[in-house]
Amino acid sequence: MVELILGAGPIVKAVLMLLLAISLISWAIIAYKSRELSLAERQTLAFLDAYREHPLGLVYDTARRHQASPLAVVFRAGYRDLGRLRKAHPNTKELPRDEVDGLVARLLWVQTDIGHRLERGLAFLATTGSSAPFIGLFGTVIGIMNAFRDIGISGAASLAVVAPGIAEALVATALGLFAAIPAVVGYNYASARLGRIREQMDAFRAEYGELLRRLASGG
Repeated sequence: MVELILGAGPIVKAVLMLLLAISLISWAIIAYKSRELSLAERQTLAFLDAYREHPLGLVYDTARRHQASPLAVVFRAGYRDLGRLRKAHPNTKELPRDEVDGLVARLLWVQTDIGHRLERGLAFLATTGSSAPFIGLFGTVIGIMNAFRDIGISGAASLAVVAPGIAEALVATALGLFAAIPAVVGYNYASARLGRIREQMDAFRAEYGELLRRLASGG
């Protein structure tokens, strides 16, 4: 394999180096996203246990220790905004409804920002999965062209003449698939896990928004 790569033409070498770089970046993203999502899932479970069992003051302390949990980030944002509203209206037991509605609406912005952060890198995996086979195909075409050129130069269509160019073509195809397949698998797996986290955030934001409204009304 190494000899085939070193003996390839300059264009095919460039294609192979590009595919190798894309593959390495894809594996790095897959490893990073796996760690990031695993940490978010673990910390979310710990935060939910505290949220269901403890007063909000203690839950806020727990949320500060679990900054990788998307739900904890949403909780902290709402809790801080509620505290600022109470400071702005110290003599009012029931906070202004329009300001409370704005507080709850801002939770969606926080959730959206978290979703965008967790999506980082997935676009590269999707692009790699869809484009790497075509990049490899380009190298394949160039390799076959080189094979036909060598046939024309030698004037003979023997295996010794044709084999190197065909081998270059097959290496490019193989490396394109090697880059694309893990990227597609990693993208689908990370997207499924991210989808479950989004569902958790949707459910939590709805429940937490109602809790904030009750607290703001003096309940």
